[in-house]
Amino acid sequence: MLRATVILSSLLAFAVAAHGEEIRTELYTVIDGTHVDERTLGGFKAWRAAACARCHGADQEGLVGPSLINSLKVLSKREFITTVTEGRLDKGMPSFKGDQQLIDRIDQLYAYLKGRSNGHITRAKVEGIN
Repeated sequence: MLRATVILSSLLAFAVAAHGEEIRTELYTVIDGTHVDERTLGGFKAWRAAACARCHGADQEGLVGPSLINSLKVLSKREFITTVTEGRLDKGMPSFKGDQQLIDRIDQLYAYLKGRSNGHITRAKVEGIN
């Protein structure tokens, strides 16, 4: 039993060394700040497809629209979904409720942006975990 525990511990240490730092939350998994699980990668793809960078900047740090890095620190998931679906027309943000591809991935988009806001995803462009 002790030998099996030692072997298992060694294998886990090797796996972490091979992949680097891994962060797992209920929303996302990130390795080395740039490799994410499939669900979170889908959120990045939704971000790109909806061209959110036009207003929020390529690194989500804001342009004509606010920094999502900062906004996701205070917005609840419900507030985020309402903002995306209904827009903030008085501030120039359109409604995306007619964009079915984005609506289908809104939970994934939230996970991706929350990872960016939390600092676990360290750059805007991410790749899948291999």
